[in-house]
This record gives sequence, C-alpha cells and structure tokens, in this order.
Amino acid sequence: MTAVQDRPIRRRHRGTAEDEWSGPWRRYDIVKEFVIATAVIAVLTVLLAVIFSSPDERPITLQGWAKAAPSDFVATAVSELDGQSGTATYGAPYNNTADAGQKLGPLPLQRLGGVRMPVDTANDFVLGPLRAVPNDPILTAALGAYSAAGADQQATWAGNYADALAKAPDGDPAKVAKGDYGPVPILAGRLLLLAQSGGLDGALTTERGQFYASDFTKPLLFLADGSYLEDQARAQHLGGDQWGMMNETGNYPGQAWLWLYTFWYQVKPFSTSDNADALVWGLMALLTLLLALVPFIPGVRSIPRLIPVHRLIWRDYYRRRSAPGGGVDSG
Repeated sequence: MTAVQDRPIRRRHRGTAEDEWSGPWRRYDIVKEFVIATAVIAVLTVLLAVIFSSPDERPITLQGWAKAAPSDFVATAVSELDGQSGTATYGAPYNNTADAGQKLGPLPLQRLGGVRMPVDTANDFVLGPLRAVPNDPILTAALGAYSAAGADQQATWAGNYADALAKAPDGDPAKVAKGDYGPVPILAGRLLLLAQSGGLDGALTTERGQFYASDFTKPLLFLADGSYLEDQARAQHLGGDQWGMMNETGNYPGQAWLWLYTFWYQVKPFSTSDNADALVWGLMALLTLLLALVPFIPGVRSIPRLIPVHRLIWRDYYRRRSAPGGGVDSG
C-alpha cells in the first residue's frame, strides 16, 4: 500500500524556479485499485467468453462414425479395399495415381512435391488393423483367403460388394443381395466392430518408435473418404459453398480476414473447377505480389494523391499544417 506523504512535493517548471505543491491531498491505495481492476477484468473476460466464444465441439472419431453411420462406414471401408476412395485416387503426396492432382495451367503443382506421405488405403486402413486383431479364427481365415487371391480377384470381390451396398436399402450391409463377394463382407464387418470398440482409432494413430500418438493423418483421410464427416461439417455451416473456411462451428463468426480466399470459391470459374485450390492459390499469390509492388507501379502509386482519402482521415493534421505559421503541406 502506498500513500501520498505528508510533505510538500516540489515540481520543476520549464524556465522557472521550483514551486511547492499547495493543492489538495488524498490517500491513494494502488494495491486496492489493482485488485479491483483485476477482478473486474476477470469477470468481464468470463462473461464475454460465455457469450461470444466458439462452442467446444466434441472431436469426430472413427468410433463415433462407426456407431452413428455404420452403413457409410462399411461402404467407405469397401471403397478403400477397392481402391476407389478419395484418398486412393488422390495422388501426391499420398500415392502415384496417374493424372491425379491439381494443376495451375500446365504446371502440376500437386505432383511437384512427390509422394511424401505414402498411403496404401487397403493395407493401412483395413487389412493392417484387422491383422492385429487376436483370437478370431473366422477373420484369420478371411484375411488368408483375401491375401491368397490375385489383385484382379480382390478388385472383383470389392467392386461387386460396393455395387451391392449401393443398391441395398439404406446401404445396410444386412440387406445386401447374395453375390460373389468373397471374404470382403467379413472383412468389412470385422472392421466395423473394431471401429465401434475404439480400436481402429488407436490402430491408425500408432507411430513406430513413438510413445505418444500425434499423427492423425490416416484417421482424418479415412473419415474424409466417407460422407459422415462432410455431413457434420455442413450441419455446422462449414461447407465450401457456405464460406466454411472463415467460419467457426455453428453460426459463430470466424476468421474474417480469410474472406478474400473464401470469396473466390463462390464464383466461377473457381466454384466449378477441379483445380479450384490451385487457381485460388495462384490468384492470391498474384494479388499479394501486386500489393507488395504498389509503390513501384506507375499510376497505381498515384491513387492516394488523386483520391486523397487520407486527408479526410487526418483532416485535423492537415488543417493545422495549413494554418498560418504551421507550414503548407505539399503531399
């Protein structure tokens, strides 16, 4: 606690002798003021956080997906086996799918970096995790039969089952018509059970030589190949045509500074192009370059002089500069 002391305070004025303070005195408790200010700020912070903060949504997991939309999960698992999922046909940096990847004109931007994170969807998402399941002779036999078959036979089984699932009511595996599917229904069914137990989340995040699992690339890719994740995103207004890049979940506003990126995805040709990401990136790179070069572009750099908005904003300054004795501004 501090207080003003009971003695005259001297202050020095420019060009004068020291004067004694003769005004009123009062005690000042800086500690008390600090405590009160801290309490008020804390209450306001909590109150404003409750009113304006983003909702804390629960993470979407493979377990949650398998329980909420088992038909979509099974169909996605079969597409991973079939090699027809989004990840399996994505190209770099996950695989070498021919002609896959976005381009900027003739420049194949996506393929320039090469395959840096190789992903084999059939083995990484389905067969690998199933091989780690213990004490299941039916599953072991199914894995053996699938592995013993040639690549063409595997593709035929998976393709037939994928078509049958698409034709089944609500995509329900229990309502699939009989056909030549080999062991694929058993593999998909066991993977569903593994996911519903939570084991698949752990299997896809396990990193060799690492104690902590921190790489969620594979679970996210698997989730993105299905429709469940997109449905959840659109329900929260996060779809690409919902300006999702700059939104928070629900109706909460997000990063408004990203509106310029999100804007281009809403207009043609970007909204209808398969190379939208590359095109938007190229356009934003060009606009950023133009912004950096504004001081060097004849005509553009003269816009502030021709349209003197700055004089309106700083009108008090320019008024003083134009006053007698204040000098005349030439800008």
